[in-house]
Amino acid sequence: MTSPARSPAHPQGWTTLEAVRALAADWDRTNGDEVFPAERVAALHEVGALAGFVDVSSPERTDALVDVLRAIGGADLSLGRVFEGHVNAAQLVSAYGDDAQRRTLESDLEAGRVYGVWNTEPQPGLSIRPDGDGRWLLQGRKSFATGAGHLDRILVTARDATGGKQLVLVPIAGETARADNSGWQVRGMRGTCSGLFDFSDMPIGAEGMIGAPDVYETEPRFSAGAWRFTAVQLGAVEALVRHLRDHLVATGKGDDAVQRARFATCLTETRSAGLWVRRAAHLAEAHATEAIPFVLMTRGIVEEAGLKTMEAAARSVGTASFFAASRIDRITRDLGLYLRQPVPDQARDRAAAAWLEEDCWGDDRWW
Repeated sequence: MTSPARSPAHPQGWTTLEAVRALAADWDRTNGDEVFPAERVAALHEVGALAGFVDVSSPERTDALVDVLRAIGGADLSLGRVFEGHVNAAQLVSAYGDDAQRRTLESDLEAGRVYGVWNTEPQPGLSIRPDGDGRWLLQGRKSFATGAGHLDRILVTARDATGGKQLVLVPIAGETARADNSGWQVRGMRGTCSGLFDFSDMPIGAEGMIGAPDVYETEPRFSAGAWRFTAVQLGAVEALVRHLRDHLVATGKGDDAVQRARFATCLTETRSAGLWVRRAAHLAEAHATEAIPFVLMTRGIVEEAGLKTMEAAARSVGTASFFAASRIDRITRDLGLYLRQPVPDQARDRAAAAWLEEDCWGDDRWW
């Protein structure tokens, strides 16, 4: 896909991936403010990234999204989390919405409106109650709500009168008073502003109801879609490897065999994780039957690469890696939190059980 490239910094004819890589390279030079990355989101819109990945059904488009997520994750993990959620929401509306809802989505993306998906909630959860004449009111809150107070459209799950989990697209632009980010006091990922959002008494109509109840958890899309955040995480691990290499070369520490051995471990772990992420992406986007266990295993492989690389960078660089201006410090703080995805041990266990149940090496289906 060719980027609109309205900025002179992005020449006409560049692809979206080329433009994003140029932006990411610039952003990776220094640490940005730990606030919601509104300007960077706008820059992604300018180069066509917000609208460019609704359909990634072809292998080429899947590869492009993998590489865009890696590039953004290597430059700004908070931005990567916001962008990944935006892509997820846009794809869900496209997959489960009706023709009118897809036309609205297209118009919104062209205008640069930012989407997201919120599922986590405090008790008793988010619910829908009738308000007469084909209208409803939402009741309840969402927690760990990435971009609370900053996004334009949010896709949420809410219980209907039958107990079904309905996808609802809610316009939240300007509803900053409903957002409470005061509790988002964390070491990393501060820019995601993942606080609470109160939906109580917000009206919705039929135009906001996306798909049938419980469609959100349709497999393999629901579980296999996790490949996207592994690509964002991978980009951050790759950035750590680059910054560690730069340090070893600049300081002459690369002449030390111990340092080289440590760096070699980072390199092999990260390169290997990259192979898993790309394969997981292709299986997931092809809706392959083996996509879920492959993605679940990929989560743990990327996590291990990240943990080993963070520890190696701290050991090799030493105290300098803990200063606020250090890219290694910022990436490590953000990545340390972003790697804390739900039930990591259970995810790997499910993947291992799938491999035990069916030997997939013989016919080479998974490799």
